[in-house]
Amino acid sequence: MHRRIISLLLLSGVLGACADSPRSPRDAFWSGLETLCGKAFQGRIAAKFGGGEGPDPFEGKKLVLHGRKCSKHEIRIPFHVGDDRSRTWIFTRAHGGLRLEHDHRHEDGGADAINLYGGGAVDAGTDEQQSFPADEHSKKMFTAGGIPQSVDNVWVIGVIPGKTYSYALTRPGREFRVDFDLTRPVAAPPPPWGSHEESISAP
Repeated sequence: MHRRIISLLLLSGVLGACADSPRSPRDAFWSGLETLCGKAFQGRIAAKFGGGEGPDPFEGKKLVLHGRKCSKHEIRIPFHVGDDRSRTWIFTRAHGGLRLEHDHRHEDGGADAINLYGGGAVDAGTDEQQSFPADEHSKKMFTAGGIPQSVDNVWVIGVIPGKTYSYALTRPGREFRVDFDLTRPVAAPPPPWGSHEESISAP
């Protein structure tokens, strides 16, 4: 009986340690992304420096994100710029990694020539912020597509559940950031171009 009690105590200690073990920053960040699922929020340009010639395509437009489709390993967040529904952020998790890709579509649903670019998080990041430098595949795509300046792109995503979601693009000579107010949900926008999924799913 004495040995049985000791064994039960040891097992209880192991289970307790597992229960109390802290989540990794990527786990916490992913949980923050999941709070967007099934909801839409409006944003504003919070930082803008550099960029190409001509007017900024985001300026003066209604900016809305929509946590439209979520699963255990993938979260899709369309980003609407006025009537332009060409953009979707795709976050994926696999083997402990964390990845961001940009899905760009034309109004007829066809993929843009520069599509599914992005990169994986290269460090642990924090519970509320992760950085995604452009990967080699994206760099080759940018160079072939005539925008070699984008090879130095780093996308920085911040999410403070219930407060703010931020999407930032940084590179030498360029900084752009949009902040979304998570305290004020808005009506869900139409599906992004190229989408055949009409329903919203949550984890």
